[in-house]
Amino acid sequence: MAKRTDTQPTAPHAADSHDLIRVHGARVNNLRDVSIEIPKRRLTVFTGVSGSGKSSLVFGTIAAESQRLINETYSAFVQGFMPTLARPEVDVLDGLTTVITVDQQRLGADPRSTVGTATDANAMLRILFSRLGKPHIGSPQAFSFNVASVQASGAFKVDRGADRTRTVKRTFTRTGGMCTRCEGRGTVSDIDLTQLYDDSKSLSEGAFTIPGWKSDSFWTVRVYAESGLLDPDKPIRRFTKREMQDFLYREPTKVKVEGVNLTYEGLIPKIQKSFLSKDKEALQPHIREFVERAVTFTTCPDCDGSRLSEEARSSKIGKLSIADACAMQISDLAEWVRGLDDPSVAPLLAALRRTLDSFVEIGLGYLSLDRPSGTLSGGEAQRVKMIRHLGSSLTDVTYVFDEPTIGLHPHDIQRMNDLLLRLRDKGNTVLVVEHKPQTIAIADHVVDLGPGAGSAGGTVCFEGTVEGLRAGDTVTGRHLDDRAVVKETVREPTGVLEIRGATSHNLRGVDVDIPLGVLTVVTGVAGSGKSSLVHGSIPAGAEVVSVDQGAIRGSRRSNPATYTGLLDPIRKAFAKANGVKPALFSSNSEGACPTCNGAGVIYTDLAMMAGVATPCEECEGKRFQASVLDYHLGGRDISEVLAMSVTEAEEFFGAGEARTPAAHRILERLADVGLGYLGLGQPLTTLSGGERQRLKLATHMAEKGGVYVLDEPTTGLHLADVEQLLGLLDRLVDSGKSVIVVEHHQAVMAHADWIIDLGPGAGHDGGRIVFEGTPADLVAARSTLTGEHLAEYVGA
Repeated sequence: MAKRTDTQPTAPHAADSHDLIRVHGARVNNLRDVSIEIPKRRLTVFTGVSGSGKSSLVFGTIAAESQRLINETYSAFVQGFMPTLARPEVDVLDGLTTVITVDQQRLGADPRSTVGTATDANAMLRILFSRLGKPHIGSPQAFSFNVASVQASGAFKVDRGADRTRTVKRTFTRTGGMCTRCEGRGTVSDIDLTQLYDDSKSLSEGAFTIPGWKSDSFWTVRVYAESGLLDPDKPIRRFTKREMQDFLYREPTKVKVEGVNLTYEGLIPKIQKSFLSKDKEALQPHIREFVERAVTFTTCPDCDGSRLSEEARSSKIGKLSIADACAMQISDLAEWVRGLDDPSVAPLLAALRRTLDSFVEIGLGYLSLDRPSGTLSGGEAQRVKMIRHLGSSLTDVTYVFDEPTIGLHPHDIQRMNDLLLRLRDKGNTVLVVEHKPQTIAIADHVVDLGPGAGSAGGTVCFEGTVEGLRAGDTVTGRHLDDRAVVKETVREPTGVLEIRGATSHNLRGVDVDIPLGVLTVVTGVAGSGKSSLVHGSIPAGAEVVSVDQGAIRGSRRSNPATYTGLLDPIRKAFAKANGVKPALFSSNSEGACPTCNGAGVIYTDLAMMAGVATPCEECEGKRFQASVLDYHLGGRDISEVLAMSVTEAEEFFGAGEARTPAAHRILERLADVGLGYLGLGQPLTTLSGGERQRLKLATHMAEKGGVYVLDEPTTGLHLADVEQLLGLLDRLVDSGKSVIVVEHHQAVMAHADWIIDLGPGAGHDGGRIVFEGTPADLVAARSTLTGEHLAEYVGA
């Protein structure tokens, strides 16, 4: 083999020059021609106030374009089955790699979805039990609560051509693991008939007490009264057994009412289809209240909530059935799997161990595989999604995270930081949208967007190292080293909210008095039982207004004005000033532009390619008929009002000809939660996670209740906004409300009047009160993990 004799350094290879992701002229949402260069195989953190454009740049531009380009590598036929993605508004995007997005979107709230089914853990357990379980009952689907047992037999004819046919008989059997009583849901619903009708009245006397069922309604009440199956003048309690059966449970039957063909159906199946088959959160408030009142959910008595059939539960490995395994805390299940040793399933056991160990490593060892995925917080859901990527052998991938420290106690943030660094050190590019100083501190590169939010943001204020950010004159740089001080004087409680013997989830018979009339913070490591105590144990009738982290539902037609109810008083004010109907001022009703149906844009479907939205030429994107825009209030038409920001509208409706107190009150609440920059007509789909939660908070502030329960209100909030949130909490308390906050942010803890700390660990290692007292006492004692981190934060 010939040896090299030259000693000259070789020129860098052309392939090694692609070490930057270049973005030029990004204009997605509020971005204003943003141009940046992001180093590859480094950890880059994107900071800035909520609504400054971080998610628009990272998710809406870089991640969206990478996904679109990957989809384009498939054939047109395959692309037809994929989500269609439009090219982001950007001039140049260069140096992209495959993007794996780990966002805060909740895992599906489908009642059949669990932590086990959302990951691969449940699938692997089913295979394990189908191979090693005694007695053997069948294939892996025999252990699945989503598969029903089916038996069928019959004959069908096979056409052989030229008048020749042959009859073939087939028998089909499939063994599934679904519990037949609850159909794999784990709970059974029972309807309280007293909430549906007054049995002392007859149908003609208006017996129904169901919302929206008016006595003259052709499709509901009259179909029962005039069906001919029931006596409309007889009180319901006097119905015969046959009449009661027809009234409550009859199968759909064709009947004639006043010469019109209608379908008669028993009351119970009709209620189930009308109300219970819909997502409860999507129902109108009065309908949701009726459903909560009329329907009770209890654990299925046949499967005891395990969702599995008796046969599936009878097959065991040692003394453990698959139902027992799924109900175990994952950290304990990982230990049990480590104790199994069977060469015939060695690769399966190795993969299952890796998955379960990833749960523990990422701080989710306190969960169980049968936990419904819809009950996970945003932070927990994001970490569950991370699990499949931790052991991946892929390198040179771009991982995009959306505030991965949400829902994490300061004690757990270091563990998350280690995971982010581990992904980077494998040769991946890691992009993180984050507000927490602990995570910003580990960045190789920082991009700070701002300077403000909404239309006041969308520009790059700083790009460089963490030290450069700290020295720079940006909002993030100035607040990066902010440290709250512990309150010297605390408010005196006006009473207590008693919780006795709380055993929800992992709570161990907790007795606690939550003080009223003060700001109380409930804290503890993730999984210690905070939400179980606050959301699951507060006694009924306590007049509690709960603001959780549940998603805001709304289409591209929804906006802050419609979501908060602000549009109702505005429409009425326009109608009164012009002597016309309020419906004219709704883009979803009579006033809508007929060409675009009030959407403002025309959507053109291009099959497997991204659909195109073009501004409506008729209304020029204003969404209303031209005649509606001739009506004015205070010199402005309805489209001009919807184009205002909250701050502008607050001034507009606060005085003068347009003065509307009902609208002004809602606008004041929106300004109080820091959303003054938001446009009234801005589609909800363009709002960031932090903006959506504060919008929900502003809406709930109108509700009448003496106790406010907030679940991590600092989620998505910039360091500079936390101070404003604390001012809002103080105003709520000073107005006579009691505020209970489930929170990890040390600034909120330091500002509290009273702290309740749960722990000492997570899952079965938690569920106990480890401290009750003032923040100053917690810092002085340093007796808990929270105490140590709070003392370190305030510099005590």
